[in-house]
Amino acid sequence: MNGYYELKTTTTGKPMFNLKAGNHEVILTSEVYESKAAALNGIESVRKNGVNAAAFEKKMSVKNEPYFVLKAANGQVIGKSEMYSSEAACDNGIASVMRNCPSEKIVEVAA
Repeated sequence: MNGYYELKTTTTGKPMFNLKAGNHEVILTSEVYESKAAALNGIESVRKNGVNAAAFEKKMSVKNEPYFVLKAANGQVIGKSEMYSSEAACDNGIASVMRNCPSEKIVEVAA
């Protein structure tokens, strides 16, 4: 089963997206965008940058939980992961994004 992008509107009426793995688990969450066009550009940026291992930066939360961010070539964060229970689980999350980010499938979810 292949991954896909879920494009949705937040409670503020602005768009954002999640990259989901084939099992429907969220593996990357975007920022909130000002327009649908900007969100679609964000998805394109994830497709382009998510295949590059160097575009991922591993971090630690204040609760000492590992997570990662995906950055565009200009250094801007284009997506963030969930908090993981271990560094190995975080590495698996990165690998999942790298596998699933080329997906052309976008599912629009009504607000």
